[in-house]
Amino acid sequence: MDKAILTCALTGVLTDPTQHPVPVTAQEMAAAAREAYNAGASIMHVHLRRQEPGMGRFPSWDPAVAAEIDTAIRAACPGVIINLTTGVVGPDISGPVACIRAVRPEIAACNAGSLNYLKIKENGQWAWPPMLFDNQVDKVKGMLDVMKDTGTRPEFECFDVGIVRSVGMYRKAGMADHLEYNFVMGVASGMPVDADLLKLLVKYREPDTVWQTTLIGREEIWAVHQATADLGGMLRTGVEDTFYLPGGERTSGNGPLIEALAQCARNAGRAVASPAEARAMLGLQDSAAHGVAAARAAA
Repeated sequence: MDKAILTCALTGVLTDPTQHPVPVTAQEMAAAAREAYNAGASIMHVHLRRQEPGMGRFPSWDPAVAAEIDTAIRAACPGVIINLTTGVVGPDISGPVACIRAVRPEIAACNAGSLNYLKIKENGQWAWPPMLFDNQVDKVKGMLDVMKDTGTRPEFECFDVGIVRSVGMYRKAGMADHLEYNFVMGVASGMPVDADLLKLLVKYREPDTVWQTTLIGREEIWAVHQATADLGGMLRTGVEDTFYLPGGERTSGNGPLIEALAQCARNAGRAVASPAEARAMLGLQDSAAHGVAAARAAA
């Protein structure tokens, strides 16, 4: 079985950094990335946060912030692969597009379909106002076109079974020539974290494609991380996805989570891929083709 590529989801969106161990500044991002890198992560999935005092829980689409964070992470983690978020509600994708062009990441998330993004409390009240995370085909195509221009590989984020099945249609329609799947499980109104469902998702993807899971929850997610490793998928975790280790204790940061993920790989008889090995396995360009210097050269 192939070596396992580990991705660290460094920080996520909207989590309050005064209450949880989520990095905000470029220096904090670099330190968190290095901790994960030392534990075996080859890919850093990066969300950008507002840098003004007291605003760190909110997302940023400032290309200057993207450039500063990208540069800091690459300096801290030689050869690392950057996977940049792109998720926005509404038709305006100018923010993510500007950030992709500013740093030319190796990979960028491509949210592959729409989802009613819901969560309900025990008392029957909504945890937040019901919202539509809208990712219609024209919006997806707009993202993919920019990624093609910048040499960025799309990673298709799939929140439901129908979205998984749609990804193959994007290739048939000529929108993408390479497919990588990320099965997102644990959003309350999306797919549950379920090992039996995972087996079906692997079946429903296009043949001979790379896939991984994003598992959102507490300690219950770790059995499905192990199932992912056993089935040959690539592995992702980090404080964007969970604050809990396999034994139920809270993590101090990304490093212990990636250490636990590496153990899932070893339990499946799989070695953990180095950044150079991950780059080769995914068919990515050399790191010199990415980052701020490459973006400036291409401008």
